[in-house]
Amino acid sequence: METLLLNKDDVSENVQMADLIPAVEDAFAAYQTGDAQMPSKSYIDLPEYNGDFRSMPAYLDAGDWDAAGIKWVNVHPDNPTHYDLPTVMGTMVYSDPENAYPLAIMDGTELTMQRTGAAAAVATDYLAIEDATSFGVVGAGVQSYTQLEAISTVRDIEEVVVSDVNEDAVRAFVEHFEDRFDVREGSISDAGHCDVLSTVTPVEDPIVSREDVADHTHINAMGADAEGKHELADQLLLDAKLVIDDHAQTTHSGEINVPYNAGVLGDDDIYGEVGELVTGLKDGRTADDGITVFDSTGLAIQDVAAAHVAYEHADEHDNGYGFDLLGV
Repeated sequence: METLLLNKDDVSENVQMADLIPAVEDAFAAYQTGDAQMPSKSYIDLPEYNGDFRSMPAYLDAGDWDAAGIKWVNVHPDNPTHYDLPTVMGTMVYSDPENAYPLAIMDGTELTMQRTGAAAAVATDYLAIEDATSFGVVGAGVQSYTQLEAISTVRDIEEVVVSDVNEDAVRAFVEHFEDRFDVREGSISDAGHCDVLSTVTPVEDPIVSREDVADHTHINAMGADAEGKHELADQLLLDAKLVIDDHAQTTHSGEINVPYNAGVLGDDDIYGEVGELVTGLKDGRTADDGITVFDSTGLAIQDVAAAHVAYEHADEHDNGYGFDLLGV
């Protein structure tokens, strides 16, 4: 038996949104029905290096398939300037649940970007208006690309508005997509008045106000991944139909963590979890809904689902490097 090594390009080729989105939807369903195990994300803080490590293990049984794995990921903000390395790097170990053999070791950074887009697409499919044709994104970093790729898979997106303080990032985003969409730079309000909005920034002071958003807009709040981060104004969250991915994670490090821990927003203000929408326990968008918000923190079950897709498609794309890791 061999372990398959998949680099960034391999993962990108194998993890196509048309396959990944339903796999992530299956993962949300398995978590909701109790067919998944996902211990809390654990942290190793390294203040001497201004960084940390995070471990994210999970197992899920989606019925037709099951999968297990663990993602080992870091956040080292000094990396780009001190070492010419990315701030965030991840490694995914994907294992056979039946016998524990390590089937694959793969780039977890690309995997994270792709599954984050897919998670937003799942929520968008349940919460956005059916005839959505416009998409806005606040933040033109790497996550913005997979947000558009994923959301345009579940809605017929034609118009795209991108907003960022970094003009070079905006220009790169526009140039990348201008052959496929009517894409332009705009203000936060311009982006927020699209049918679907994704926010992918690391800010700690909200930058999207209630007035910046149309009354029918669905928002994917994707940027908050640590305590203190906060992109959307409190009143916007309070006025919206609010859906989260996981209560423990969102109240600790998701978009709602600041107002929740300040007592501004409580459990009664949370409509439900995305797994409840996927399994039909609660309705998605209804005729009475206005603004909807999905607070996504990123779950280990999503990584495992994405790793499953990457591994299953490696043969047909003839990529990856097989090696005898364990010598068995």
